[in-house]
Amino acid sequence: MQPWQDFNAPSDYLKDRVIIVTGAGQGIGEVAAMSLAAHGATIVLVGRNDKKLTKVYDAIEAAGGAKPAAVPVDLAAMSDQDCVNFANLIWKEFDRLDGIVHCANGFNHLSPLTNQKLEEWVSMYRVNVAAPFAITRACLPLLKRAEDASVLFVGEQHAFDPKAYWGGFATTRAGQAALAKVAADEWDKAPMPRVNLLVPGPVRSPFRTKTHPAEDKEAIPAAADMASAFLWLMGPASAELRGQTLRFNPMDTSGWAGD
Repeated sequence: MQPWQDFNAPSDYLKDRVIIVTGAGQGIGEVAAMSLAAHGATIVLVGRNDKKLTKVYDAIEAAGGAKPAAVPVDLAAMSDQDCVNFANLIWKEFDRLDGIVHCANGFNHLSPLTNQKLEEWVSMYRVNVAAPFAITRACLPLLKRAEDASVLFVGEQHAFDPKAYWGGFATTRAGQAALAKVAADEWDKAPMPRVNLLVPGPVRSPFRTKTHPAEDKEAIPAAADMASAFLWLMGPASAELRGQTLRFNPMDTSGWAGD
């Protein structure tokens, strides 16, 4: 059984915690934001699309969650100074930070390597690897002040099992996995934040619809099924977990895969 299966968190499980969620406007990022907010966390919603962030912002408030913040930003265009400014904004507005969930997903399209362009690779690398690194580094002073800070990278299975036509996306996702490992190895003790990587299998999301348009959507788990995983990984129940790669597969009851 995966450790978050049958995990029932009380409604105030994350009360007073401030957590950044990137890619929060839809899909897995939206699930993370909504589930963490529903259990008391104040969520800083980060994404490129202002309208999508506003929709999630309104949904959190309508559900009675703590008042969130929304920060529209294009991760592919962020500079070091932009990341510092972002961290300073969190410091000024909340004076604390307890976690980051990196859900943003840089993806263009599936195509043969011969059709892929340098600019596409660079853009995906910035969203999937460089910006998450720079944001986390800029926020490190705040994270170190927290009693139990958690940084979670939400990965992608093609980083570990690359296939034809996934080119730049699979390569940059492999880079993300390497980043998570390096950070976890360097930050292996408190007060540094714990770092883990969560790798979803196929789940119903806008991204999955884009890459597998003919798939029977009812045959795969919903992204909403990941809610308990986010709660477990971002809260005190997993406080001792560091440097692990965990696979999300709700249909696997044989045990959790971690390394």
